[in-house]
Amino acid sequence: MKRRTFFRSGIASAAGLTLLGGKSFAGKGLLEENEIVYRTLGRTGLKLPVVSFGVMRSDNSSLVEAAYHAGIKMFDTAHVYMNGRNEEMLGNFFSSVPRESFIIATKVKPAGADQNTGIPTRETTAKDFLKNFDLSLQRLKMDYVDILYLHNVISAEMVRHKEIVNAMLDLKKKGKVRFIGISTHKNESLVINTMAEAGIWDVVLTSYNYRQTYIDDLNNAIKKATEAGIGVVAMKTMAGGWLDKEKTKPVNAAAALKWVISNPDICTTIPGISTFDQLTTDLEIMSDPVLTESDKTDLMAEASLPGLYCNACSNCTPGCPNNLPIPELMRAYMYAYGYSNLSMASELLSETGIKSDPCSGCETCTTNCVRGFNLKEKIADISRLADVPYDLIA
Repeated sequence: MKRRTFFRSGIASAAGLTLLGGKSFAGKGLLEENEIVYRTLGRTGLKLPVVSFGVMRSDNSSLVEAAYHAGIKMFDTAHVYMNGRNEEMLGNFFSSVPRESFIIATKVKPAGADQNTGIPTRETTAKDFLKNFDLSLQRLKMDYVDILYLHNVISAEMVRHKEIVNAMLDLKKKGKVRFIGISTHKNESLVINTMAEAGIWDVVLTSYNYRQTYIDDLNNAIKKATEAGIGVVAMKTMAGGWLDKEKTKPVNAAAALKWVISNPDICTTIPGISTFDQLTTDLEIMSDPVLTESDKTDLMAEASLPGLYCNACSNCTPGCPNNLPIPELMRAYMYAYGYSNLSMASELLSETGIKSDPCSGCETCTTNCVRGFNLKEKIADISRLADVPYDLIA
């Protein structure tokens, strides 16, 4: 079946994968091998399509199956996603297909790091890290993962944490991990530059999108990483997905993703895919990622609006008398209002230790946001979630 015909007709494949509302999705044979744009992931040698699958918000194994048969190779999850159910869902599906036919990346967050600085503490141990990784392997029903990330690193000190770094290298030596990496949502340039200098890391997973105000510094760090042989994977490519919490102004998702891929130093992307419509859009881009003039015009117009994506630049924090972890609160806000992922937002709020309405004692907000966010209003909105028991959300 020709790809254009598929997208016009939506005819079901022989596998009979079914969509909500009685619609159908063709999985097998959607894209020919020579239609897919591939890049090599640094020194790993892995050749990946420019679009991979961010599984964080997906609990539908039929969606994963459709993506797998359509040509997507890498599936990205984490120990904490859906309280472990995300890894379990992937393990149940991938146990039925050849292990060498797909790439699994998972992430384990180190315990005890300071919420604002990311500096490790006495609670940051290899024992805790390895215990969580072993549980991830059990959930995935696998003897090894292709990529293991040290999750959510924001400091140079964590990049250099000898105990955990040595534990990850040992996992690699034992064959439980093929390649090791780091994921970073904040202070990305610092983290990536430190990784490049270390000479031991294989992959970095970094926030990267058209709304970042420090993109020149980030591009320089990414260039340094690729020159050091580190493969670069991009996340947060949709910059929150929406420009307003009411969801009346969507980000041009196709243009945003193509903007990321236009950087040749980005090997692949992991947009969050939770619907078949999103998968269809991403598959089209996987074979035709060229950014058009119309795309650029749309992104320029969107960039002038505040949106939901926080740059995590921390320029706002010195002005807060309560020393609130504002970037983390804004990321939780994006999870809740952009991704409709209350469990991720609640978990992040719990990690910050913030209670409901922490700004109530301040008559006037003394912080300033480079994106023009009304921080007091957003913090009041998202902190309400702190009063909701996690088990009612997850």
